[in-house]
Amino acid sequence: MRKCLVAIAGLAAMFAMPVLAQEAVETQPDTIIAASALPAQGAPDFVLPAATLTDAATAPRPPVIPTSAFAGQGNFRSATLSPNGAMIALEMDINGQPNIVLFDADTRKPIKRFSLGQKVGLEWFRWAGNSKILLSVSKSGDFFGEESLFTRLFVADINGADFEFVGNKEPVLTGDDVIHVAPDGSHVLLTLQATPYDYPSVYRFDLNDPGKGTKIESPRTDIWNYSADSAGVVRIGSGWSYGRLRVYYRRTAGEKMEMVGKFKEEDTESELWDVAYIKPGSDIGYVLDRNENGRLELQSFDFARREKVETIYANPDWDLDVAYIARDGTPEAAIFTDDRERVVWFKEADQRRQASLERVLKEDEVWISSRAQDGSRILVMAGGEADPGAAYIYTPAENRLDLFSELRPQIAFADLAKPVPIKYKSRDGIVIPGYLTLPRGRKAGNFPLILLPHGGPYGVRDKLQYNDEVQLLVNRGYAVLQPNYRGSGGYGRKFSALGTGQIGRRMQDDLDDAMDWAVAQGIADPDRVCVVGGSYGGYASLWAAVRNPERYRCAASWAGVTDLDSQVKYDRNSLTRKGGKSWRKRVEGGEEDFDLDMVSPYRQAAKLTRPILLAHGTDDSTVPFSQFKKMRDATKNAVIPAELLVIEKEGHSFSKPENEQKWYDTLVAFLAKHNPAD
Repeated sequence: MRKCLVAIAGLAAMFAMPVLAQEAVETQPDTIIAASALPAQGAPDFVLPAATLTDAATAPRPPVIPTSAFAGQGNFRSATLSPNGAMIALEMDINGQPNIVLFDADTRKPIKRFSLGQKVGLEWFRWAGNSKILLSVSKSGDFFGEESLFTRLFVADINGADFEFVGNKEPVLTGDDVIHVAPDGSHVLLTLQATPYDYPSVYRFDLNDPGKGTKIESPRTDIWNYSADSAGVVRIGSGWSYGRLRVYYRRTAGEKMEMVGKFKEEDTESELWDVAYIKPGSDIGYVLDRNENGRLELQSFDFARREKVETIYANPDWDLDVAYIARDGTPEAAIFTDDRERVVWFKEADQRRQASLERVLKEDEVWISSRAQDGSRILVMAGGEADPGAAYIYTPAENRLDLFSELRPQIAFADLAKPVPIKYKSRDGIVIPGYLTLPRGRKAGNFPLILLPHGGPYGVRDKLQYNDEVQLLVNRGYAVLQPNYRGSGGYGRKFSALGTGQIGRRMQDDLDDAMDWAVAQGIADPDRVCVVGGSYGGYASLWAAVRNPERYRCAASWAGVTDLDSQVKYDRNSLTRKGGKSWRKRVEGGEEDFDLDMVSPYRQAAKLTRPILLAHGTDDSTVPFSQFKKMRDATKNAVIPAELLVIEKEGHSFSKPENEQKWYDTLVAFLAKHNPAD
């Protein structure tokens, strides 16, 4: 436990450490450039060092941490400073509802709360100037007879009482595609379809009176996506048509958009048209694109000529994940991921500040989460894979670092176990990375094993970071293995593409091969392996029990997909603007004789001979509750009927700590019954 806690509820104390030299901070990052990462491909070490087992065995056995300590989202989920640094906005769950709570950054006291209500989700939020907050809210609804996910944009004025809707009340799925926010918070640019059959237009909405927008770009055939420069001028349009990506560009608002490129799918390895930052009044901007070594690097780019100007930053071994561009158009930092995320600051002053924070906080990861435009205040997050972490406020002018809040003050992080990175080879020769966490103070090796596949599945990966479920299971005596199966994000386009059409097939083989590796290493008892997961991980768990009952003793799913075909239809939001790169094509692959029913647990439930725990929330807007009901009904006559957990008025992610605790309690009891650790 840290020496002092500033409690979110009362904020009664402060922890001051005058240990950092005063350093100037430039501007708050305004534009984020995102792309996938690619690992260095060396000769992997597939053998677990013997010390990993012996160190875990000789470590003191920790006390049993109650499930309640792991439940809920901690004190808050995400936090960001207002541009002037006067306030901190937090996303918090209160009474089962998502809330935005504002705190005075000087006094650390809460000053305002906005509640979103029941049966909705908060997709994202951000400041618009110093007095307004934009929120993307999601909710399930009927779309042409299918249950689908809708998103809408709202604005909250900190001097007002409630949210206001931003949009034209169109009967379409996507209503939160913001392409520009005025720095003073006066207006936004939002792309919207008039009907589901139309191409989108671009509207300007006055955030002081957001009732109706002014159309500034009319719909144009083939353009689904728009990009604006930092001055709010729409500069780029793109869209898929007949298997080709068509790209349109202009330099000024008065010019007509002209096509500057038309690419086949196989020629569009670069994602630069989606991630562009463009300088106002110039053809020059910044992109992440691949260099001659195949690595994603940060480049300055001439959009009119469609050619690279120069390399701003490239890592020799890894793709860049993200590049931060300041509001004045200056590149500030880049982030890449090996086993953990790492930041590279381009300015010497920023490098010195990062190093100072790391020296003082002595954590595995230290991140500058957000900062005031003038550098007067900085929000810092610090923690690690065996430490839930804490939030700090750094004030350079006072040479002071204040502890704002621990994320999980109820957990003594000295009792947690530290994951280690591993690699193994799949049956078809693919190197699969992952993470292994061993229980402390137990006989070395031959552990009961939990395979914990991540959700997604595409564009998502596990990494070295704190995970409640991992720590809960390890604390109960299980070894936990998190494979980053093919198709996972963060390892480059080729690795991701290996997952196309492989849900339930080779992606599932990768989980089986992870088990075989763990058994061969002496880590796992082959007769005591279960699979546990949520969302896609829940699907993979259920499918493991159906497909390979000879391998697994049991499986547990929270909010898992059970009928792939109906889920793809439900998730129309992924289909709307992808054209030739549709989600369905990614899931199904190109085999004409392949049917998703062949790998859907619901469709194959008659084969089930292993105990499964099937759990779901009734208000899930990501994987609808109908997925649960189908599997529940299909297993009523199975050799071993499913054990069920239904949580009323709960969504895809847990909104109430007591609901998450109910899942954990049920999971722990289920595992103790079917795969006891002792």
